[in-house]
Order: sequence, then C-alpha cells, then structure tokens
Amino acid sequence: MAGRRARGPLQRVQWRSRELQEQVAALRAESAALAPGQQKALSQRCMQLKKSVEENTNVLQNLKKADEPAPIGNYNQRKEEEEKLLQKLSQQLQKLALILDQDNVTMSYTVDEGHQKDAQTEDEDEEDDGDEDEESSEEEDSDEADDEDEDKLLDDPDVKECIAVGNFNAQQEGDLTFKKGEVLLIHDKKADGWWVAENSKGERGLVPKTYLAVYNKDEESQEESEEQIEVVDETADGTKIKKRTDSHWSAVRKAVTENDTVEILATMGAVPAGFRLSTLFQLLEEGNQFRASYFIQPELTPSQLAFKDLVWNSEKDTIHRRATRVSMIVTLWSCKMIPLPGVSIQVLSRHVRLCLFDGNRVLSNIHTVRATWQPKNPQTWTFSPRVTGILPSLLDGDCFVRSSSSSSDIGILFELGITYIRNSTGERGELSCGWAFLKLFTSDGVPVPSKTYELLLNGGTPYERGVEVDPSISRRASGSVFHQIITFKKQPALLVKLRSLSMQSKDILNLLPETLIGSMCYIHLLIFYRQILGDALLKDRISMQSADLICNPILATFPQIMDQPDLMDALRSAWVDKERTLKRSEKSTFLPSHKWAEEESEASRWKVIADFLKKSRENDGALQSLLASENTHKAFDISELTYDFLGETRKNNPVV
Repeated sequence: MAGRRARGPLQRVQWRSRELQEQVAALRAESAALAPGQQKALSQRCMQLKKSVEENTNVLQNLKKADEPAPIGNYNQRKEEEEKLLQKLSQQLQKLALILDQDNVTMSYTVDEGHQKDAQTEDEDEEDDGDEDEESSEEEDSDEADDEDEDKLLDDPDVKECIAVGNFNAQQEGDLTFKKGEVLLIHDKKADGWWVAENSKGERGLVPKTYLAVYNKDEESQEESEEQIEVVDETADGTKIKKRTDSHWSAVRKAVTENDTVEILATMGAVPAGFRLSTLFQLLEEGNQFRASYFIQPELTPSQLAFKDLVWNSEKDTIHRRATRVSMIVTLWSCKMIPLPGVSIQVLSRHVRLCLFDGNRVLSNIHTVRATWQPKNPQTWTFSPRVTGILPSLLDGDCFVRSSSSSSDIGILFELGITYIRNSTGERGELSCGWAFLKLFTSDGVPVPSKTYELLLNGGTPYERGVEVDPSISRRASGSVFHQIITFKKQPALLVKLRSLSMQSKDILNLLPETLIGSMCYIHLLIFYRQILGDALLKDRISMQSADLICNPILATFPQIMDQPDLMDALRSAWVDKERTLKRSEKSTFLPSHKWAEEESEASRWKVIADFLKKSRENDGALQSLLASENTHKAFDISELTYDFLGETRKNNPVV
C-alpha cells in the first residue's frame, strides 16, 4: 500500500490555519455565553491564539514557490487567499480582546466606585453645618439644571456636531470606535441612545449618546467644554450603555460576523469569496418590520389620535390621494455574469430583493422578485417585464416604489440572492450574490433621469466597501484599452430601468400608503383594500374615538396574504372572474402552510387554490364549496373575521 504523500509547506500552513479557525470560532462562541469572572481566562486564550495566528502568518509570508515538492497551480492566488484568512482571524481576535478588556475595565470601575463610596462615608462628619448643606443643595440643583440643559441641547435635531467625552471601543459589528476629544458628525439620533455618527475619515457606525457632548467651535466655548469633558469623562468610563433595541443592526451583525458557513463553502470552491449571508433575508426573518403586511397598514400621527396617511375626501366620497417625494416604477430587466455556485450545493431559488435605503438604514418594506434562467446560459438571470394572466406575481419585474422620506441619500438597494441546500448535509440557507445601490437624487436634490441603468455588483454586504463578488475577475484592469473593455464586460451587473409616470399612473399610486414597494400586477388589489380600509375607519365608524373591533374579514386577513405570493395570485384570478366580489374563499382551512423556495409546498398550495377556484366558477360562487360536507374546517377564530386597527396600525416610529 503506498504511503500518503507528505504535505508541502503551503499545505501545512493551510492545515494550521483551519485548526486556528476552528479554535477562534470556539472562543467566540464561549465569549457569547460569558459568565462573570471568566474574562481573564478567555482574554489570555485570546492573546495566545492571536500570537499563533501571527506566527502562522510569518511562516506564510516567508514561503516561496520553489520550496514546494510538487508544482501547485495558482500558487500566488492561494497564498494571497490564505493571508486574507489569517488577517481576518487576527481582526476577529483583536475585536474580541477589546470587548473582553472593556468588560474588565467596567467591572473594575464598579468595584472601585463601591470602595470610594465606603471611604467617603467613613470620612464624612456626622455634624454638618446647616448653611453648608443649603449651599451644597443649591449647587447640586444648579448642576442638575445645567445637565438638563446640556441634554436638551444635545438632543436638539439641529445640533449635528458632537465631541467625544471618553474613549469607546466598538462592541459589535456596526459600532464606531472613537477616542476622547474626537469630533463626530451625527446623522441620526435614535430614541434608544445609539446614534449614527461619522468620523473625520468618513467612517460611519453606531455610538452611545452618553459618550458625547455638544461641540462648540468658539475658543472660549471650547475651553469651557474641555473643563466639562474632564468631569464627564470619569462618568463616561463607567457609564452603563443601553442595549440596542432595533432588529436592523442585529441582522446586519449576523450577516457580517456569522460567516463560518460561507467561509466553508468558499474554501470548498462552492461559492466565490465575495458571497455573504443575505442581509435583507436576515431582516425579513427578524419579524414583520420589513414586510409589506406591515407597511400596508395605516400609520398613526405622533399624537396617536388620527391617521397620518389615510385621510377622507368628503367631496369625492373616497380616500384622499397623497403625493410623495418618491413615486416611480422600476423595471428589472436582467442580471448578467452572475458567478455559478459549485456542484456541492443545489440552488432552490434565484431572486432579487429590493428596498429603499439611505446608506445606513432600510426605509421601506423588502420586496422580492424571482428570476428565471436557462441551462444554456446559467450566468444570466431574466425577469418578466409585465405579468398578466396566470403568470405568478413573484416573477413580475415591474415594481412600484413610493416613499415620503426626505433623506438626501435615499436610493434603491438591490441584493441578488440564492436560496440553497447543501447536498451533503441538507442544510438550507440564503446567500447574497452581490448588491448594487441606485441613488434617486443628485447632490443638488434633482431626481435622477428616467432611463436604463447598468449597475455593477459589489461583493460582501451593503455595509462593506471594496469587496468584489469574484476576486478572480478583478475590476482593476490593467493593460490596453481593449483588455479593460473585456474585463468590464465580465463584471457581474444588474440592468434596471426607471420609468416616468403618466398622470393616470400618478393618480393610481397616490392612493397607496406613503411608503411601500410592490408588484404592479396586483396594484388594483391594494387600492381596493385601501378603499375598504377608508370606508371602515373613516366613513362608517360611528365615532372617531371608538376603538371597538371591526367585523371585516378582508381587513383582518389581506395584509397577511400580501406576504404569500400564491394567495395574491389566487385573488388576481378571482378578480378577473368576478371583479366586484372579492371573497375570503382563498383562506382555505386545508391549505398547506406557506414555505419560501420549497417547490413541493408551492405546487401543493397552487393545486388547492386552482381546484377551489374551479369549483367556485362551476357553482357560481364560493359559498357552496365552503359549506360542502367533504371539507373539514378548524375551530372558529375571531381574528379571521375582525380587524383590530389599534393592534395593527403603525405607531409612527422611525424606520430602522
């Protein structure tokens, strides 16, 4: 039996890197479930691992191709990829070390503060002069008043520049590290105390409000601010930072940091290095905050006493049309040169998810359009420019886009994705194949022209910069102009068209909520729902102060149907057959649950829907089919018949 071939120098380094990668993943998992008192032990392990990573990096850098016992194809590329992996491990360990050190500092501060209070209590005089107490009380009241004034000024939306009163190290992906005395530009002051800030290098991230003070440009004001900083800085080092309450950044952090699966697939050659876990899919999985069913609900005013985007027009006896800053139709044409996944994974769905985005936050619901492709040309994805008849709405490339946001950076974020299953393990997941951002306004505030745009795709997540989808086809082409043109044509790209609106299209879109993205093929259903909503909430209610449940099955179920494309298609079919009699017959009790990108589930659901529609046509309505003895029904549920608008309406919170 022949002996196993000895590993070459590069292979030994790669093997060692995989061991270190597993150890780093285990250490990060332990730190997530960290118990008090374990920081020191984990910190030591972290530093030892970092030293091992650095040693392996030094060995890698000293390797030469001539040292290999046998020829290796793409030697330089493999060496470069290995160096990137080690650099990433080193960065992960550095971040973990900062977090562990910060935990130690916070605990030490708490203990020291307790000792200082005890010592102060022992040294205090039991008999204090009454006048001194009064003076001290007055000084404290004055300090508290100054603090309140400072807080009010800091929270003022017009105050954009702040100065750091202490050092802060990023605790999570998405945080911005800064030093004491650094001036930060605030872009968004969030209610939970985590603000979006930008430093002098143009880097953006979340910072805690408790580490900031108002920045005064005048020299005299600056001196006073510096004196205050010295006082507040001691507080900042021990300040308890609020836990972030939004789901947005937790999903982003998951897409950025939990990439072990993607790294394994990339190492196997199953996907390019620029693929990531889908950011927009993570947001959809967090809850209903970014679903169409949430944005179709009426939004309340800040007083919570009226509807912001649902107003009755008494002259026309209908809801009032509302124009918005962004109101357009976007058509998805095609995607070209999309890298192919390896044979180790099976692709269940190719699709594009799109939403309104300002560079930091998602400003609308996330809409999904499924792509089609041909085996002869699998790198090209196409979309249906207009869906009619029995074609599924999920394939509709015509999308309406509405928003009342005043952000100067607003645009449309497109994320190409695949839903996959691993052949060896059966594991399901969703990967981003690249993303593109189309800004909707110029720097002067002028809308971009209506035309076709070819958008080059970026790798990584929308919060990473400079990552290529497939590093093997670099954009940094060198050589002749002809070579640069050839390289450009090989780049992954998305073709979209912005369409100008006719007066009729504007009138139709203005009946929709102020913020919403959806398919043009079912826009008539949305308008019909809004009309029924206006009748129930504004026209037919006995009293505007009444919050009683409203008996209306359509209002109770339609928003949930919006998140299930095949049921929307059933409604479209029913609308064609009987335009004025939209029934709730599509909510069948024997309908299988909706599952994304599962072919068997989709086929069985559509079979049930098609059979039901056929029986409805034959019997001149759905009532006979619903009451048939062969059908079994679940117990009566009042939520299917009543609409609780207080529980469903949006509370005018800022979109994250």
